[in-house]
Amino acid sequence: MQVKKYDVIIVGAGFSGAVVAEQFASQMNKKVLVLEQRNHVAGNCFDKIDSNGVRIHQYGPHLFHTRHVNVWNYLSQFTKWHKYEHKVLGSIDGKLAPVPFNLNSLHVFFPKELASILERKLIAKYGDGAKVPILELKKTDDTQLQELAKFIYDKLFVNYTCKQWGCKPEEIAPEVTARVPVVLSRDDRYFHDKYQGVPDKGYTALVKNILMHKNITTKLSCTASELVKLDIINKKILVSGEEFNGVLVYTGMLDELFNYSLGELPYRSLKFKFEQHDKEYYQPATTVNYPNEHKYTRITEFKHLQPNLSGIQQSTTIVKEFPLDYCRHDLCKSVPYYPILNDANNSKYLDYECLIKEFCNVLIAGRLAKYKYFNMDDTVLNAIEAFEEFRGKYNE
Repeated sequence: MQVKKYDVIIVGAGFSGAVVAEQFASQMNKKVLVLEQRNHVAGNCFDKIDSNGVRIHQYGPHLFHTRHVNVWNYLSQFTKWHKYEHKVLGSIDGKLAPVPFNLNSLHVFFPKELASILERKLIAKYGDGAKVPILELKKTDDTQLQELAKFIYDKLFVNYTCKQWGCKPEEIAPEVTARVPVVLSRDDRYFHDKYQGVPDKGYTALVKNILMHKNITTKLSCTASELVKLDIINKKILVSGEEFNGVLVYTGMLDELFNYSLGELPYRSLKFKFEQHDKEYYQPATTVNYPNEHKYTRITEFKHLQPNLSGIQQSTTIVKEFPLDYCRHDLCKSVPYYPILNDANNSKYLDYECLIKEFCNVLIAGRLAKYKYFNMDDTVLNAIEAFEEFRGKYNE
């Protein structure tokens, strides 16, 4: 591989790699090579049209939302948007109600008079529109609100979370519980950000458009871990055995880049079971969560995101989602989705981060390289900020 004709080599063609590539190409006129191990761009956001004429998300549902106008404006250069606001239902004791639990959910599960009493108490204590973490609600000294908190925790939260993270209830981290509040409003939307939608031609098309710049070359089915090595002693980047003096942007797992020399960083993975059904719709919302009664955590029906693109109405596609432990040696478990955040894992990651900081021409970006749970907008923002930080040092 002729690496010397490139100024920047980027590992990964997901959102992080694509955005950083475009920024180097358009803002600094750099020649950029993007290496992607899969046979497609867009990473876990990859989507395609299936035989039902439905655009499915191969690695689980991706719903774009952001409060960051700069992120929205940046992506809007490369796509038009199909307006979509995500709504989720939870299946509990044979009833469906909005998730996160809100005032509408309250009236589904409790008798009318009691639900009205609980609603008044919640608003009086926490305020209209408040988002109350479930652990905070559990600490209340009001007996009725304590019973409500116990119902929500036991029926909606704890089993779903334990399935998702493969842990016991007492091992659930506070930052996880804080992500699923009780919402004191009747707004059934899962997200409340100002900007929401899905790319009108899909995420794959969006990422392809980002990578379309004349200065960018993308190579698919290219295992970067076999090509890109770091010489720890001499602080050099080696690509196909040649020294590379340009910039390396790495969006993969840091432990893999350093050949797991400090130990592996653990992740949760997912298995997806796609099904096609000969009916117009399978369920009343895009996503229905199943906290208690199945091994899968949720079912997503993609037709709710956008109309059936083939025009065939009596056909739909769903996917069931099964969380499991990540294992790089098992093809069925080899996609890292969620970092498992605790003190020990965070400390190990920081040790790897210290190693990468010794290389002045290596930039890391994205969910895997930063060992953080990023929403898509966080990923784009992180990529833009990582580039800007590098450019600032470059211009010093």
